[in-house]
Amino acid sequence: MFGTLISVIDLHTHSSFSDGSDTPTELAQKAYLLGISALALTDHDTTASHLQMSEACERLGIELVSGVEVSLRDNAFPKRRPDGSVGPRNVHMLAYFLPMNEDHPLQQKLASLRHDRDVRNMALVKVLNEQGFDRLTIDYLALLAGNVHSIGRPHFARAMFELHPEIVGERTDEGWNGIFVEWLGSDGRAYVPKTSMAIEEFVDAAAGSSTVFSIAHPLVNYVDSLNTTTIVATMPRVMASLRERGVQGVEAYYGGTSEALRSLMVKLTRDAGMIPTGGSDYHGSYKGDVTLGFGKSGDLRVPNEVLTELKAMR
Repeated sequence: MFGTLISVIDLHTHSSFSDGSDTPTELAQKAYLLGISALALTDHDTTASHLQMSEACERLGIELVSGVEVSLRDNAFPKRRPDGSVGPRNVHMLAYFLPMNEDHPLQQKLASLRHDRDVRNMALVKVLNEQGFDRLTIDYLALLAGNVHSIGRPHFARAMFELHPEIVGERTDEGWNGIFVEWLGSDGRAYVPKTSMAIEEFVDAAAGSSTVFSIAHPLVNYVDSLNTTTIVATMPRVMASLRERGVQGVEAYYGGTSEALRSLMVKLTRDAGMIPTGGSDYHGSYKGDVTLGFGKSGDLRVPNEVLTELKAMR
């Protein structure tokens, strides 16, 4: 589709070790065929996929950046809910060049987040059961995910369509996106928060390591309206605060936004003295409209110098 001669990097992808449909080996093979020269595998809360991914990338000549994506609380910017109440804001953070030693404090934080995820998934099953999804079980979800610890929201969405079409309707692209808004998203009827770990706690655990942090899909995290006025009024304050708390990057080249929004975010990120990172947020068939390396619209291009700058921060 895009040819194999284009040099592309992608610093935000997911495999079957979290909520992607491709194994690390399959993901690396797809990257190779698309001409991707460097790739970060950022599975949720785990680096367990790194060994398989590193072996595949080494075989194919792809530079692999160790990575992870985590859900954290940003207590500096509380979120106003539709009912007018105010609560903690959940945001997603990307971390690159992680220590792989299981005894490292950062890996211990990941273990804690995985435990929180397991607890949250059990609670979410209960909430959905109470709202009519009585055939949905943790065992069914584990079957879809491959194991109980890899269960994510896409597995819940798939199970809801497969087990209860009488509630959510047939699975279509529109229905798939809608289930996250109506049921599983932060304002959805069945939303259960995943963690109470603050950004500062996770970042501080990396002290003395070479880990570099970047806030994932910042517009999803921090703004309610994707218009220029709102973004310009909100994001500079957010970026200044994140930088002060040890975050070096902002995912300005995000695969789910338009070229115009990406350009604006790159400028704001540079103005804040931070690195504009980027990636497709590829999940395989769970986000079928997102192409590895090229994003949702197909025109994503993350400059190679972004990776050079990230390496310089180690």
